[in-house]
Amino acid sequence: MIDGRPGSRPGIVRLRRTYLSLGLGELVSVAVFVVVQPVVAARLDDDGGRALWWALTPLLVVLVQGGAYWLAARTWLPGAGRPGMPRRVAMAYRVFRVLNPVLLVVCLAGLLLTGPDTGALVLCLLVWAFGVLEHVNYFVVRLSYPVARWSVLVGRRRTPALVRDLARAR
Repeated sequence: MIDGRPGSRPGIVRLRRTYLSLGLGELVSVAVFVVVQPVVAARLDDDGGRALWWALTPLLVVLVQGGAYWLAARTWLPGAGRPGMPRRVAMAYRVFRVLNPVLLVVCLAGLLLTGPDTGALVLCLLVWAFGVLEHVNYFVVRLSYPVARWSVLVGRRRTPALVRDLARAR
């Protein structure tokens, strides 16, 4: 009994801790972006502030989805009591996988049509691109690795944990 439960193994305990850290980290990131947004928007004109929300919205949505995934996935790790991702959760993430790109396109159009000045446009496009990268990292190919080994590991084009869980949930 490593963590007080019969049958737990040190590797699972470590993985549960990692998933907790990842989930809370994503949700804290959302909170930080929401708190920082008004500070940044105050330095932009009205169009730039509106464009920033268009850019930030899909990023926040994907980060909330990611945080919720990591926290929920702790319950279906081996030895956690559930055999795998529940069907309803899998259905929701399959819908997210389709709707996120639609949200990204709509929000890109919104930020471009808002007409921010060049500096605000560049900032907003970078924030929007970060949302694209987060979606890709969760739903297409794993992009998140330690900095020292990133260039080697990203080339392996590993399947994200979420996608593997979706495949097993069928």
